[in-house]
Amino acid sequence: MIPFENTWPYEQIMNDIYIHACPFCSKENVLLPLKPSELQDIHDGKKKLLVFPCCSHRVTLVDTDHDYLLASEPLRGRR
Repeated sequence: MIPFENTWPYEQIMNDIYIHACPFCSKENVLLPLKPSELQDIHDGKKKLLVFPCCSHRVTLVDTDHDYLLASEPLRGRR
């Protein structure tokens, strides 16, 4: 079972990937340094180091779907 606390919702607008708020610094509308093609690679099993541009916090993404990013560590409950 996927741990819900390790997930974070995202949105894709054109070729940009956004999150509504950073789970670490709470900055709103953060543009992530990810490409839509990388989301498919992550979903297919490739891990990706994601560095949040707002606060430079690092997490490893281990899976994605059409709505959520799945990290190797908890993202929820930090605020």
